[in-house]
Amino acid sequence: MSSVVSDRLPAFPWDKLEPYKKTAAAHPDGIVDLSVGTPVDPVPELIQKALIDAADSPGYPTVWGTPALRDAITGWLERRLGAREVTHRHVLPIVGSKELVAWLPTQLGLGPGDRVAYPRLAYPTYEVGARLARADHQVYDDPTELDPEGLKLLWLNSPSNPTGRVLPKAELTRIVAWARKHGVLVVSDECYLELGWEADPVSVLHPDVNGGSYDGVVAVHSLSKRSNLAGYRAAFLAGDPAVLGPLLEIRKHGGMMTSAPTQAAVVAALGDDTHVQEQRARYAARRTLLREALLGHGFRIEHSEAGLYLWATRGESCWATVARLADRGILVAPGDFYGTAGEQFVRVALTATDERVRAAVERLAAP
Repeated sequence: MSSVVSDRLPAFPWDKLEPYKKTAAAHPDGIVDLSVGTPVDPVPELIQKALIDAADSPGYPTVWGTPALRDAITGWLERRLGAREVTHRHVLPIVGSKELVAWLPTQLGLGPGDRVAYPRLAYPTYEVGARLARADHQVYDDPTELDPEGLKLLWLNSPSNPTGRVLPKAELTRIVAWARKHGVLVVSDECYLELGWEADPVSVLHPDVNGGSYDGVVAVHSLSKRSNLAGYRAAFLAGDPAVLGPLLEIRKHGGMMTSAPTQAAVVAALGDDTHVQEQRARYAARRTLLREALLGHGFRIEHSEAGLYLWATRGESCWATVARLADRGILVAPGDFYGTAGEQFVRVALTATDERVRAAVERLAAP
């Protein structure tokens, strides 16, 4: 029976990159892996300490999280995003953001005849989530040009993965108004929001965007990138209680709970802004080096004003670029992983150590 479900899904894209990974790994000085955006820097000590202090947690954690966790989330939303009047009913911890993206259409009760829409260039799991629910899926350039009939879930992603594009406040406001007019749920993936470089990303939770109401609006946030907690699976939802309340009940039945030590770690992480600024500085330095090296090697970079990636092209097939860079011991992600519109682009991650970034820069500069 499991094959019936797996048959709905596309081939796992990263498997196609394996031959190029082997080529890059054969470089005399080793591979520089700029493909998957996985954090490489240490988990901040105050977060590790909070995790360790909560290690003696023999009982089951709650799906909704501890009151301290909900306080930490609501406080962060107001302090960092400018959200107003956020209560515990407006937040819901999740087991990493990918889990939520993949299963949200199913948990919302979507199915055949319902439509899920997401950006033309997008994280592949938006499509996977629709397929798992047997819902229809559709890409867009401007979501307000979609036919709202049967459209039940509209994904936004700002800053974008893979392009790093940031949706301006006015555009977010226009999209939220259109979706509300047509009864379409907006879910905004904002996992890279604290990594704005040439733009200042704004959340759909900001009152200038939503008019002071969370009706029909939910935001997804993760601590994987801003706090190096990808290994902790720590994320949360915030927004419309009419959406989050039923999701909480469903997730209780499904046992989708964040571990108690992780909950304690998230409280520490959301209460401290210093480590976030320190990590931003690391990524900013790596971004400057890689950006200049790519431009010097004949690439053009589009968008990339935020997030952890450079969206780059040489005007050729993305796979030709992947092969070219693999020969230099550098592994990047082909743009067509994120949609056909990325066929001539590659996604270059900033998530490598300073030493490996310097190695990539030297290899790109070599004749």
